[in-house]
Amino acid sequence: MPERYREKQRADFGTQEAESLPGSDILQAEHGGAAGTDQPARSLWSDAWHDLRRNPVFVVSGLLILFLIFISLWPSVVASGSPYNCDIARRNLGAESGHPFGFDSQGCDVYNRTVYGARASLTVCTLATLGAALLGTVLGGLAGYFGGWGDAVLSRLTEVFFGIPMLLGGLVFLSVIKSGSVWPVIGLIVLLGWPQVARIARGSVITAKQNDYVQAARTLGASTGRIMLRHVLPNAVAPIIVVATIALGTYVALEATLSFLGVGLKPPTISWGGDISTASQQIRNAPHALLWPAGALSLTVLAFIMLGDSVRDALDPKLR
Repeated sequence: MPERYREKQRADFGTQEAESLPGSDILQAEHGGAAGTDQPARSLWSDAWHDLRRNPVFVVSGLLILFLIFISLWPSVVASGSPYNCDIARRNLGAESGHPFGFDSQGCDVYNRTVYGARASLTVCTLATLGAALLGTVLGGLAGYFGGWGDAVLSRLTEVFFGIPMLLGGLVFLSVIKSGSVWPVIGLIVLLGWPQVARIARGSVITAKQNDYVQAARTLGASTGRIMLRHVLPNAVAPIIVVATIALGTYVALEATLSFLGVGLKPPTISWGGDISTASQQIRNAPHALLWPAGALSLTVLAFIMLGDSVRDALDPKLR
């Protein structure tokens, strides 16, 4: 009887010691979660969303971006007047009833122009990011999956584009285009922005295609398209999303810089960069005309950068 009791004590001690080991939680997760539960382990996307919802930085930046999207789609809801109605008699006047931001050097309402300026900035950054991400993912993914001469050509091509500063390229490219719409600016950003996404996509696809499940699918006779769309791409897209999200803020600032220099968006298109450029000439007489669009631009860039940092922290396993 005492010997049986000692054996039971040794068995209980072994169980407690195994549960206290550093990797015991990983083993429990692999076998359905904690002991006594049947909860399955969360995927990368569900786990990332679980972390993002509890991240105050993501919540604040997400709400701010949603507000910016709302006023860019329906600016008349928060701005009662037209940004093109200007009264030269009110030039450089400060805030007054119904005009909280005052007037600029042309007598235009700064509040209305600041609200309507969000549309151009968000349009440029969203469409440019989507275009650069799509083009870079396709080219980088194909080069990383097939390799060979196509991979070598893409590598040399991206090195050439990386040698062109985006701001300098924009000055040269847009200076010969007379159109002041958003499309030349979007085309320029896509042309100079896809190599960064292509390099990230290439590395992610090379890593993903070496996994065992890809080899198993190839052995079972799955087609190349099915392997790329069902097995490689879902496991390689996380770094691309992180890079694209961070690039949103960069492209907002780039569009404003090009418009400030006079080669980006031009009248009648309303742009924060263009308004800052006009107001900078009267900064001593009417500093409010510069501070409000500059503040809106800074807040927008900050919101996108905070969003990108939150997504990066949630999707990068090394930062957990």
